[in-house]
Amino acid sequence: MPEVKSPKRTARWTKVAFGDIVRLCTERSSDPEAVGFERYIGLEHLDPGELRVRKWGDLADGVTFTNVFRPGQVLFGKRRAYQRKVAVADFSGVCSGDIYVLEPKGDALLPELLPFICQTDAFFEHAVGTSAGSLSPRTNWESLANFEFALPPIEEQRQLLRQLRSFDAASQDHAAIADSCRAAIASLSEQHAVAEVHGAKSRRGVLQNGWRHLTIKELCEGENFGLTLGPFGSDLVVEDYGKCDRGTPVLFVADVQRFRLEHVSKRFISEVKHVSLRAHEALPGDVLVTEMGWPPGEACVVPDGWPPSIIKADLIRARVNPSIVLPHYLEAVLNSHWGQRQIVRISPGTTRPRMTLRDFRDIRIATPPIGVQRAFTEAVARLQEGITQAECRAQSLRVIKRLALERMWPRV
Repeated sequence: MPEVKSPKRTARWTKVAFGDIVRLCTERSSDPEAVGFERYIGLEHLDPGELRVRKWGDLADGVTFTNVFRPGQVLFGKRRAYQRKVAVADFSGVCSGDIYVLEPKGDALLPELLPFICQTDAFFEHAVGTSAGSLSPRTNWESLANFEFALPPIEEQRQLLRQLRSFDAASQDHAAIADSCRAAIASLSEQHAVAEVHGAKSRRGVLQNGWRHLTIKELCEGENFGLTLGPFGSDLVVEDYGKCDRGTPVLFVADVQRFRLEHVSKRFISEVKHVSLRAHEALPGDVLVTEMGWPPGEACVVPDGWPPSIIKADLIRARVNPSIVLPHYLEAVLNSHWGQRQIVRISPGTTRPRMTLRDFRDIRIATPPIGVQRAFTEAVARLQEGITQAECRAQSLRVIKRLALERMWPRV
């Protein structure tokens, strides 16, 4: 674990304004594909606290972005700056107008140190404090240019940079471990999802070795099982969950991620309202699937110990018959590349693709005997645990790095 060392400030540290040593890059391209660019970056591609760009979009999909960025330049999300989105790309492309492209001006600041300065609490507090707008606050360049901080000499900058890079290197090692576990899960899931390779399908949907091809509707057949959507319209309006800070959780699309359920929306309804909406209740063991989004079809199992919750519209609840299929098996198959391809196929729309419950329930799943499913889900669970541990360690490193930045550039 890298050690946190407090820098010894000397009289050689000088107070500077951000705009005196950093320039806002304004290069534009009206036809980025024609000049050879292939990728674009939007705010959704920047991960809070992560300097490395891990996601991007393909220009061939069609976007109207014209702001050009080059390798090594700093990308700073000016909209909703509290999300702390700062990154450095190692490729060229175009980015959203809600992203500032920054680089050092002159030779007073090491280019590699700039992104770390943009990650300091002092910088973010200045950016948030100078943002304007209620629903989607944005900071402006004139305000950022006025941010003042202490700048050490170049040789001391190199020393600070070595320490900060050690945190990022260790964090990226753990991220690589997590990515390897995800790749293993994807490979296992794909093998099971395309199980028709085990043999020819009979007219009754039975494969070799006891495997069957069953629709999701058939996986949910039986007493106390089934499929349902969240309530629409006046059944669950804003006033119902907006006035409660405790009670029954309401789950939204944003709460459902692949293999993970997180109540990030923090919305609740009263117990009285819960009773009237019990038909839309999610319980431990239920499989939740996003009906819309980009992409739709992200699936997770409600974990043990999760309180009874109500699903909002645009979520599908699949309460499967465990004598036919294990919830975590269905979760893995739906999250596989094969499962995502099936869902994209039945989800029309470009900006807001959506599938219907009718189409979803007709998806056919290659379903092995329960013993095979159990061995598979246990292997996936071990890999998921590896992901959790790696992500926890990476998060710990980010916290320590943030502490180091605070010591280097304390808030005024």
